[in-house]
Formats: sequence, C-alpha cells, structure tokens
Amino acid sequence: MFRNNTPEFWKDYTRHFKNKPSRHLNEVRFVVFDTETTGLDIGRDRILSIGAVSVFDLMIDVGDSLELYVKQEFFNADTVRIHGILKEGKVHKLSEEEAIKAFLAYIGNAVLVAHHAAFDITMINIGLDRMGLPKLKNKVLDTGILFKKTTLCKDREELYSLDRLCSFFNLKKHDRHTAVGDAFLTAMVFLKIVSNLSKTRTPMLNDLLFHWNRKGLL
Repeated sequence: MFRNNTPEFWKDYTRHFKNKPSRHLNEVRFVVFDTETTGLDIGRDRILSIGAVSVFDLMIDVGDSLELYVKQEFFNADTVRIHGILKEGKVHKLSEEEAIKAFLAYIGNAVLVAHHAAFDITMINIGLDRMGLPKLKNKVLDTGILFKKTTLCKDREELYSLDRLCSFFNLKKHDRHTAVGDAFLTAMVFLKIVSNLSKTRTPMLNDLLFHWNRKGLL
C-alpha cells in the first residue's frame, strides 16, 4: 500500500531509533505485548486484538497500557471459545492498518517482550508487509527463552507455556486469553525472571538479548 511513498507515521516510528536504549534494565522502557488471532496459521490467520503494558524502572506501569481490537475480515468460529472475541459485538474495532499505526505510536523504540514472541512479532510484521512497510525495528525478548536462562529451569528442552510459568511463579491467571490480560501476566513473569537473574549478578540489557538473537528468531 505504501511501497512508493513512506508515510509520516512510519517516519515518526523510525525516528525513535536514533536514540539507543540504555544498557541498564531499570532505565529501559519495555513494552510487554500479546496478540489474539483467528488461529496459528501465519499465512492465513489475522490479528483480532493487541494488548500491551509498559514496564519502566522494572515496574509495571498500569497507566501506560494499550488495548486494541481489529475488524475481522476472516472469521474463525472455532477460536471464539478461546479468546471470546465475536465478529461483530459492541467493542470498538479498528482496521488492521489503524491498529498497527496505533501500536507503533505506542511502542516507539521500546524493547518488546512477549511469550513465544516469534509468533506475535511475525503477525505484526505480516500486517506491516500488507501495508507495504518493513519489519519492526525493536529489540525483542522472549520470556520462554529467558526462563531457560535462570537457575529455576530444570529442563531446557521443554517448551514452557505461559500457563506453566504462571503456575510456577504462583501468579493468579486473571483475564487469561485476552491480549491485555496475557500481556499483564507476561509482564509479571518477565519481572520474576529478571529478579531471579539479579540474585547472582546485575544483568544488563545485552545479557537478556543475547540468548534471543542466538536462536536466530529475528
């Protein structure tokens, strides 16, 4: 859509990256996010909602959050029982383009955090591609991978679900399978993981990013 003419909102987004994030975790703005989708087929399925919450100074800022619902061009009734998002309903919905523009404006150059992040990042990137735009420029952390970096992890071959980690850290699973609810749970898991890593040394941002990038997921 925008192949030959870079829109202002994309220019505004990319300007944020002139400033690199601090190496010190308490000085970094993290945006923990989640997407609810019509399914798990990245070639066919679409984003239904995006939920996000900001973490700064290693504290969740509940006043700095985002919740977006996307109009459903493709409807999969089988997944409604999981996420509860109806095709019509009364909730205000944006076009995919409007939702992605709002997401970019919210995240800026924050470090993105998600559980099994490759899927959520890919869904956003595919949406950007449909708009004729490049991929997200943000650095990314995956809580599933980060957990395996802790001394708490006993099986580094296991694919830890968000439910499993919530149970492990004794977190109450309110609003599970809503995008903003899962983002909030992931933020709490993220802070538990960082707290554990901080017991033996003071981790820097690159310590967390190294493991993700080594997996070749970006």
